[in-house]
Amino acid sequence: MATLKQLSERKEPLSGGHRACAGCGAPIVVRQILLAAQKPVVVACATGCLEVTTTIFPYSAWEVPFLHVAFENAGAAISGIEAMYQSLKRKGKITEDMLFVAFGGDGGTYDIGFQSLSGALERGHDILYVCYDNEAYMNTGIQRSSATPRGASTTTAPAGKVKQGKEQYRKDLTAVIAAHHIPYVAQASLGYPTDLIKKAEKAFSIKGPKFLNVLQPCRLGWGYKPENTIDIGKLAVDTGFWPLYEVENGKWKMTFTPKERKPFKDWLKTQDRFRHLFKPGNEQLLKELQEEVDRRYNEVLGRCAS
Repeated sequence: MATLKQLSERKEPLSGGHRACAGCGAPIVVRQILLAAQKPVVVACATGCLEVTTTIFPYSAWEVPFLHVAFENAGAAISGIEAMYQSLKRKGKITEDMLFVAFGGDGGTYDIGFQSLSGALERGHDILYVCYDNEAYMNTGIQRSSATPRGASTTTAPAGKVKQGKEQYRKDLTAVIAAHHIPYVAQASLGYPTDLIKKAEKAFSIKGPKFLNVLQPCRLGWGYKPENTIDIGKLAVDTGFWPLYEVENGKWKMTFTPKERKPFKDWLKTQDRFRHLFKPGNEQLLKELQEEVDRRYNEVLGRCAS
C-alpha cells in the first residue's frame, strides 16, 4: 500500500468548494478510493447526493473526466466508456492505460441501478463499481431503500404509534454481487481508511469487473453531529453490523476482526433515526436486531473460514 506521504502528494480528485453537507462521508469515500489509483481515471456517477453536490451547473468539483448519468444506468454507462476505450486502444488511437470507476448510492445500486450493474459484471467489463451506501434515498428526501436497516425511521417508513420504522431487514448486496463470481468484491467503511485504500489499490490492480461496497454515514439522514461521521463509520464495524471482508476469485477473507465486538445498540444510539427504538416496549425488537447482526456476522465468518 502507498504510504500516507505518497497519498498526500497525489493530485486530489475533488476540489474544495463542493456543496456536500458538513460531515458528509461521500467526498471522503471518493478521495480515499481515487487517491489509490496510479493511472488516469474516468468516472461515471449515478444521480444522487454525490452528483448533485459536486456538479452544480456551471461548476464541477471533479478534477478527473466525469460523466453524470441517470439513477438507473451507471453500470451501463461505465461499461460503454470502457468498451469504447478498448476499441480505440485496439485501433492504436489510444496508447495510455486508464481506469474506469462508477459511483452510485444505495438507491442507484441496490435498487434502481441493480439491473445495469449486474449486466456489466456478467459481461466482464474492466471496471470498478463503488457503492457509497448511506442506507436511504438521501438526495430526494430520505426515503427508505433496500439498504435501509430494519427499525430505521425514514420519510416513507416513519416511526410512530403503529410501526417502529422500516419493517424489513436490509439486503445483503455484497453477497449478491459475490454470487456473480467476478474477480474481486469487498466491503469497506470510511471509518477504517487504511483497509479501504488497500482494497481500492487491489481492485485497481485486477483486470475485469470489481465491486466495492462502502458504508457512508449521512449526517442529515441518520441524524448526528457532522464531526461524528468517522466514529460512526468505525463503530458500525466494531459492532459487527458492517464486517470488513473481501472475496477474491471466490475466496472469502475477513480483513479486520474486532478484538471484542460491541453491542449493536451502541451504534443505534448514535443516530436520531433509531431513537424511537429505545422507548419502553421495544426491548424485543432491539433483541431481534442484535440477533440478526450476530447471525449475519457469523455467516460471513463461516464463509471466510471455509
